[in-house]
Amino acid sequence: MKRKYLIIGSLSFAHFFAKAQSVSDTDSIKVKKTEIEMVYNHYLQNGNNSAVTGGIGTEKLTVYGPALALRNVSGKNAFTLEMGADVISSASTDNIDFVVSSASVRDIRTYMNSSYSRQLDKQRLQLNAGLGLSVESDYLSLSGSLGIIKKNKNLQRTLSANIQFYKDDLRWGRLNPDYYRPVGLIYPSELRYKAWFDVYTRYSYNLKIGITQIMNKRNTLGIFPEFSYQRGLLSTPFHRVYFNNDYLAVEKLPASRLKGAIALKLNSFVGGRVVLKNAIHGYTDNFGIHSMAFENETAIKLRPYFTLLPNIRIYSQGGSDYFARYKEHQFD
Repeated sequence: MKRKYLIIGSLSFAHFFAKAQSVSDTDSIKVKKTEIEMVYNHYLQNGNNSAVTGGIGTEKLTVYGPALALRNVSGKNAFTLEMGADVISSASTDNIDFVVSSASVRDIRTYMNSSYSRQLDKQRLQLNAGLGLSVESDYLSLSGSLGIIKKNKNLQRTLSANIQFYKDDLRWGRLNPDYYRPVGLIYPSELRYKAWFDVYTRYSYNLKIGITQIMNKRNTLGIFPEFSYQRGLLSTPFHRVYFNNDYLAVEKLPASRLKGAIALKLNSFVGGRVVLKNAIHGYTDNFGIHSMAFENETAIKLRPYFTLLPNIRIYSQGGSDYFARYKEHQFD
């Protein structure tokens, strides 16, 4: 079993602008507020079981992730727009073509997500919907979501449910200057003598449920179960598999997958200008992957409209049932 330990750090700055409209004595007050949040994530990974080269070689990876989020609230309506890019430096993905590996090899993912929500029933009921788009050199992802949030009469408990849908097209070529269109699945250079898959799409369906309870003036507790189902091309076409008889093939995984996750979150006001946001995450699926994670985000309010949000996450994961070391896969 392979086990990884990853530490991820992020730093974000948020600035808020609010403006109250002029109203007469008989009008209800409508407040307009715009929030602008700039976030930078830095992700580091290491290991020596790269699937690109069949279970050997470096998994060293660095991701530089700037992002920008805009949120506008006007009365009962709220609109959010998020956009960003992940610049990926990988010493293994260039081995798709057997090019000499180097840490300077780059790939990039760009994404944009938008959402709309509306408050109903005297602020106790909220409906929301969203659309998303993500593009990388070897895939295009489209997503949509619908959700509902309901609070009890004294506003101490909140129930939520959200349904998400993703369609991923794993064909390569959209960011290549010779094509700028989807051409086909990309295989390792020595395995391009045939088409290993007759599908190139993947569909994902997620159901997220949330229950939060205000315990007292300082603490809020939440539990968030999640269930997912995937079907379609779940393999990565450019991953090599070396069998124990020296046969070489492309990675081939089952065409469906079930996932389950749960998160426990505790937000605590410790006094002054500091709020601690702690979370424990658990995950399992029918591929045999199990994981645990601990996360802390400390909100430090420096000024009334300026908040510093340092974040740390420690993650531990066991290997999949389909994982085997280099040349240890059994040939049937």
